[in-house]
Amino acid sequence: MGTVTLGVSIAVPEPYGSLLQERRAGFGDPAAHGIPTHVTLLPPTEADESVLAEVEAHLAKVAVAGRPFPMRLSGTGTFRPLSPVVFVKVVEGAAACTRLQQQVRDESGPLVRELQWPYHPHVTVAHGIAEDAMDRAYEELAGYEAAWTCTSFALYEQGADGVWRKLREYAFGGGAPAGVPPQSTPVDEPAATRH
Repeated sequence: MGTVTLGVSIAVPEPYGSLLQERRAGFGDPAAHGIPTHVTLLPPTEADESVLAEVEAHLAKVAVAGRPFPMRLSGTGTFRPLSPVVFVKVVEGAAACTRLQQQVRDESGPLVRELQWPYHPHVTVAHGIAEDAMDRAYEELAGYEAAWTCTSFALYEQGADGVWRKLREYAFGGGAPAGVPPQSTPVDEPAATRH
């Protein structure tokens, strides 16, 4: 068995997800259509394929213990100069996201890992592109607002083509996930999708 690159995130629902994905593409970010719009709970993490069932069982336990919570995005921020990222800020729901990501990476589970940076929930809208395009993203989305009730999170796998695909969605409280409609994917890709 080989290794897989996994990520766990909260998808930004429609119509917000596709709109931010299109804006990200419009700023010239080549990764825009390979990464559905999201708030990261676990950044890209290499794992042995053999632990996938254990990962899924662990995430199901985290979800059963969770409850829906309000999420609100407002305005922009940046990690520059430390990291070439412009993002839309999570102004409500950040504490719940922080708790969730701690549970996902809990030392009793299979996804234990140290983070490169302190956890800061956000929605990336530009990453690693020209400075003027980053400035444009920061300015043009400064007035952006969106709000919804977060009812689930999902496990994703990054393919060899760099595209992230949803493996499974986990509804809080153990219910059936409401399902986040797919955002745009490459034409030859199935519509299953995913931050």
